[in-house]
Amino acid sequence: MAPGEVEVLKVSGKSRPSSVAGAIAGVVRQAGRVEIQAIGAGATNQAVKAVAIARGYLISSGIDIICIPAFIDVQIEDEERTAIKLLVEKRPGYGIQ
Repeated sequence: MAPGEVEVLKVSGKSRPSSVAGAIAGVVRQAGRVEIQAIGAGATNQAVKAVAIARGYLISSGIDIICIPAFIDVQIEDEERTAIKLLVEKRPGYGIQ
């Protein structure tokens, strides 16, 4: 991954929050931030639960996170859809950076 790029995790309504949380925690530990994309209520629900679980995983390592939500347009099979983007990054000034 090129410097300045953010890894993207795509979450579906069938994603297991604990598995997504592990991926979030791993990327945040390594790169400091990760972008999560979800389309639909079910996927967004799983993504938000995963962020909460990941925070629990990271806090024990002295890392806290913040989550910045936004809408984005994504292309899926030549169709434009609106997705929720959750930018998760280390909380500045907290613990071990």
